[in-house]
Amino acid sequence: MTRSAHRDVFITGATGYLGSALARELVERGHCVRALVRAGSEKKLVPGCEPVRGDALDAASFQGAVAPADTFVQLVGIPKPAPWKGEQFRAVDRRSALAGIVAAKAGQVRHFVYVSVAQPAPVMRSYVLVRAECEAAIGVAGLVATILRPWYVIGPGHYWPLVLRPAYSILEAIPRTRESAVRLGFVTLAQMVTAMVASIENPPKRTRILATAEIRAARA
Repeated sequence: MTRSAHRDVFITGATGYLGSALARELVERGHCVRALVRAGSEKKLVPGCEPVRGDALDAASFQGAVAPADTFVQLVGIPKPAPWKGEQFRAVDRRSALAGIVAAKAGQVRHFVYVSVAQPAPVMRSYVLVRAECEAAIGVAGLVATILRPWYVIGPGHYWPLVLRPAYSILEAIPRTRESAVRLGFVTLAQMVTAMVASIENPPKRTRILATAEIRAARA
């Protein structure tokens, strides 16, 4: 990797399902990774990450430690989203994203990476609304961002939707339902990590959105 391709990445949610996989891949590729953690959770980070202690819901607790990162990755959220978790989405997903936006702006990062959700969608309305609000806040803050919009990420502990794969295959083959079936289709954990790494290593000049099809097609 050339020096020009080296990234200094600040991650919130680096001990989670997606965050730990992303952090591991970034470290293996030679990038500098610093991760926001609560005190006492440092051992949960993958080897090679530098811990930064703070509260993901309070920008003031960590915004001074964001610089000199050129990339900020926002991954804090309620695990295994469900329709009945609306209050948790607002209390954790929304608050942490807004705090991340404030901290990234204060740290003058050049690229903000945010995992949103596929939209429009017929279910999970509170989750979609919170993520859409956070997308809008990124724009208001004037941050250049990569916004990824998966519907469900298949991986360890998250395999149950595979029983629906035959139905999705049929819907994707029908012209009338193809677009929505692809938009609300599945991506694998490996595909998400690849798409995020590719985005981090090749930052955009203006905000871009990666839907399911683009996530599946990404190459790092």
